[in-house]
Amino acid sequence: MRERVEAALAKVRPALQADGGDIELVNVREDGVVEVRLKGACGGCPMAKITLKNGVERVLTAEIPEVKEVIEVE
Repeated sequence: MRERVEAALAKVRPALQADGGDIELVNVREDGVVEVRLKGACGGCPMAKITLKNGVERVLTAEIPEVKEVIEVE
């Protein structure tokens, strides 16, 4: 499933990079939780949580039904 998550993240990465940020896949847990790290401008952005839930999580759960949630880790 990690490869599928990476492929889905590749679709949202250009939008993040356009704003000076990026996203790194940290872990895909067996319970369907995807752990990511926001980098660059996204790391300190006050809108990062909204981007994570409404952008990244929405794309991942739509493309990969096994994904239950996307969370940010340090």
